[in-house]
Amino acid sequence: MRLYHDPVEVRRGETEGPDQFLWHGRLWKVRSVLAHWVETAPWWQSTGARAVIGSDDAGDTLTAGSSGTDLLVERELWRVEAGRGSGATGSERSGVFDLSFSWTDGSWQLVGCAD
Repeated sequence: MRLYHDPVEVRRGETEGPDQFLWHGRLWKVRSVLAHWVETAPWWQSTGARAVIGSDDAGDTLTAGSSGTDLLVERELWRVEAGRGSGATGSERSGVFDLSFSWTDGSWQLVGCAD
């Protein structure tokens, strides 16, 4: 799977998951959701965690980065099978895509693609 960090526009269907997404000016229709999960931020890399384990680059433990808000950062990921084209002429393209929704700012990104 190739990794990306490309912003995408997503339309949700009747369910919570993505129904369509626009990537590089092309509309992809989601055929099925293969997996769905939630990831938290890498809390072990936060300033507070580095200070507790005694990491050399922990810096000042009383700075704004050690407030504990790192634990609240989540993103929701959807692994979907999607395609574009009608399929009637055999020219349909399809692939498996990982789409990420950030609860922090409400944005979507395409983070992986296997086509």
